[in-house]
Amino acid sequence: MDTTTLILEAKARFNHNATKAYLKEKYESKLIIAEQGGLWKADNITITLLSALTNERVVLIDTFGNPVEVNRQELFDSLSNTYNSVMQEWHAEWKNLEGNR
Repeated sequence: MDTTTLILEAKARFNHNATKAYLKEKYESKLIIAEQGGLWKADNITITLLSALTNERVVLIDTFGNPVEVNRQELFDSLSNTYNSVMQEWHAEWKNLEGNR
């Protein structure tokens, strides 16, 4: 291999990794929603906790570290819907990125 080819491949890898990092930041910010007086991250830990609890009203710590009393089912539904839609978008854009690699 000549140096030109090596440089082009290194640049392509760098661009790919930079784009991958950009996608992660872009879509992780979309996972944060304001709901029921708190700011919540639609992540698998929060969604799992909400699905495991059985009380109608529960007190959870939001992303600011504040205790907030919420309707468990409504917050679960909202976070689940957000998680699913954002992950579908992220996956579609990821597949497109991998296809261009």
